[in-house]
Amino acid sequence: MALMAALVVPSSGMAEVHSSIADVELLAGWRSANGKHVAAIQIELEPGWKTYWRAPGDAGIPPIFEWVTTENVSEIAVAFPVPQVFDQNGLRSVGYEDTVIFPLVVTPKDKASNITLSGRVIVGVCEDVCVPLAVKVSAVLPVSIVKQTESISAAMANRPMSAREAGVKNAKCKIKPISDGMQLNASVTMPSLGSDEFAVIEMRDRSIWVSEADVSRNGNTLSATVDLVPQNAQPFAISRQDVRITILGDGQAVDIQGCS
Repeated sequence: MALMAALVVPSSGMAEVHSSIADVELLAGWRSANGKHVAAIQIELEPGWKTYWRAPGDAGIPPIFEWVTTENVSEIAVAFPVPQVFDQNGLRSVGYEDTVIFPLVVTPKDKASNITLSGRVIVGVCEDVCVPLAVKVSAVLPVSIVKQTESISAAMANRPMSAREAGVKNAKCKIKPISDGMQLNASVTMPSLGSDEFAVIEMRDRSIWVSEADVSRNGNTLSATVDLVPQNAQPFAISRQDVRITILGDGQAVDIQGCS
């Protein structure tokens, strides 16, 4: 965290901040017909550098969006486009290269007024080494702009499919205790996403460490097994509704919320 603090770029009152590794910009977007404002964080990386998804794997750092000062904001939801899977120094990570846009869906308190956002974006960026980068961003989101931004719209469209959209028939979880936590086996009945399917299992409690999934497929059923280790390294109670399963493959992703 001390290194992150040292890398904070001084605020200039502008929406865009440049570094030698990445350009980070808060895109103003547009006010939609339902009164919500669609904005975005855009990260342009130097060639060869990567940044990470919300569950980055063992070799990455998940992005953090901190909103220090806001005006006319009720809620901010971050959307994550479909990521890639990388092999990095013998470890696999999940993230993005070149340019990534994270759409922000902002719910205003007053639909007829402008919105002000000010905060910072904390991301890990990696080439041969990984560096945490913290960048201040700020912008006014005008109520008067209603024309959609093509790049943000494309990022919104590049989202994981829901379980229903992907034809998932069921998702079942078997759970058993291990010496330092729990082991979870997810069995998902769904069409294949290709020969290189990769599964990520997340828990609502982000303090629980989740291992890389051991994935196999038998016909229409994909199996993914992970170890779950809490901070006290002891078996613990799990609600299956707190389990989130993402299947990645062939440039697509499926987001499965909960299992039976």
